[in-house]
Amino acid sequence: MKPITGGIDFGTSNSTVGIVENGQPSLVPLEGEHPTIPTAVFFNFETNRTEFGRHAIANYTDNVEGRLLRALKSVLGTSLIGEKTRVKAQSIAFTDIIGAFLQHLKSALDEKRGGDVEHVVLGRPVHFVDDDPAADAKAQGELEQAARKRGFKHIAFQFEPIAAALDYERTVTREELALIVDIGGGTSDFSIVRVSPDRAKQADRRGDILANTGVHVGGTDLDRLISVAHVMPELGYNTLTKDGRRNLPVGTYFDLATWQRINLLYTAKAMNTLRQIRYEAAEPHKVERLIDVVENRQGHALAAKVETAKIELTDAEQTELDMRLMAEVLRVTVTRPGLEKAITPPVGRITDTITRTLADAGLTPDRIDTLFLTGGSTAVPLLRESVLRLFPNARAVQGDRFGSVGLGLALDAERKFAA
Repeated sequence: MKPITGGIDFGTSNSTVGIVENGQPSLVPLEGEHPTIPTAVFFNFETNRTEFGRHAIANYTDNVEGRLLRALKSVLGTSLIGEKTRVKAQSIAFTDIIGAFLQHLKSALDEKRGGDVEHVVLGRPVHFVDDDPAADAKAQGELEQAARKRGFKHIAFQFEPIAAALDYERTVTREELALIVDIGGGTSDFSIVRVSPDRAKQADRRGDILANTGVHVGGTDLDRLISVAHVMPELGYNTLTKDGRRNLPVGTYFDLATWQRINLLYTAKAMNTLRQIRYEAAEPHKVERLIDVVENRQGHALAAKVETAKIELTDAEQTELDMRLMAEVLRVTVTRPGLEKAITPPVGRITDTITRTLADAGLTPDRIDTLFLTGGSTAVPLLRESVLRLFPNARAVQGDRFGSVGLGLALDAERKFAA
């Protein structure tokens, strides 16, 4: 009997689930009619329920008592994966939280397919961890273990840009050399792939992959840099101690600006550290704002406002970030030039990695026929323009920013398990 299969794109910011029906891939609705779900988990202390996606974020923004976690994928392969987070009287491991989110995705997949889906292809970045093969293999193993504990028995992995290439290949009418540019929330991945209608029928495509590279830079890194450059100075970052001899310690600011580290600040020890910083500060009113954000557990809300500002600057030249504190409303103006100055270093790392991808394939830019762009961060103007500038003669095709990988993983699952 032909197994029922699916593909799961477990993303840093958003996730999708793909299936193939009657030879065509589609995305499974995950929240109402939404084919994407924010990769977010909220432990509701009032109802003792675990919420996912938009419901998780809504609980948090409605000030329901509980614990929000986002950017879960970013802890894979890092020391954070072995740590636990406090949820009321329990301490829950990050692997179990990731597993709970995967179980939520599997339930939607099972319901759509009308049975227990045991065969799945999981997407993975080219590098979970840069320049550390052992940590990278460990990260994949952690994700596989979490999926296996939730009922998937036959698990394969596919690089996310290769999955996007499989999605793009459905539209081509002739042979092309395509550079797949997949810039998501946590990583940027690039593949040079030979695609054509005839090659799409082949089961083994290894010979068509000319190069495959990636770098651990994505949308959440851009958020962090925007926050550090524009928001954290209003909370005391880069200000002096009252004796004028040194700047205040920076660790708390970097944690508050980093999605997956925000919860580390919600401890008595961290709060004691903040009070000590306030005592030493030359501008204690700014540190009072920092304490306000942490004490009222508004770190994720602040990070979300920074992310929203980044998105608004896709079309606008200037936007204002408002944060309601106990004693005031903090207003921070962010401009397009200010954003671009903050994110220039990671954009350079991304374009350098693309150049290396070309070198690995032994190609010059003029040999690339098509740039296929996917991932939410390809909408950032400076990033998009910097990539396109490398290939002035190539045709740029915008894929489904949040769905191309999931669709390709579904196609790959059919080829691997149901052929």
